[in-house]
Amino acid sequence: MKKLFLIIGAPGSGKTTDAELIAEKHKKITHYSTGDMFRAEIASGSQRGAVIESCVSKGNLVPIDIAIETILSAIKSAPTDIVIIDGYPRSVEQMTELNKYLETETEVELVNTIEVVVSEDVARNRVLGRARGADDNVEVFNNRMNVYTEPLKDIQEFYSSKGILKKIDGERTIAEIVSEMDQFIQSKI
Repeated sequence: MKKLFLIIGAPGSGKTTDAELIAEKHKKITHYSTGDMFRAEIASGSQRGAVIESCVSKGNLVPIDIAIETILSAIKSAPTDIVIIDGYPRSVEQMTELNKYLETETEVELVNTIEVVVSEDVARNRVLGRARGADDNVEVFNNRMNVYTEPLKDIQEFYSSKGILKKIDGERTIAEIVSEMDQFIQSKI
């Protein structure tokens, strides 16, 4: 059975870097970033990629069917039994759809959701400081932050009620954050 960990956090919270470092340390863990999966689809030049690009370039959510299809395909084809996906869910609808799938799925178990907590100021400084692409400007950042924070309370309550929400302070050094997250993941597998 695949053991799934979801990592959520504001844009610039460091969730992708944290997950990458943990996966690099452990051969038994596969990491996927929804952002990386979506960028790869855009780069492929596919019709799906064009739809994704039109959403991402404005800081909007990718349509639910495309997001779920991309994520489920990644989980099922993962080369390891432990999978970390960061950047998902980003809406109550995404959370609900994923939960519906997992309720009937016998091959995948959601072990925990980890939230990397940072203030909006820290997130803004990190994103605008890295400025990797078109989605790293003030207007798009503000939209991405609103898209993240609007459903956050409902997402936190949902996973808390299931006893599978772990919050980690994301305003420390990368080494401290990764160490705590890694120890937590190892304790659950």
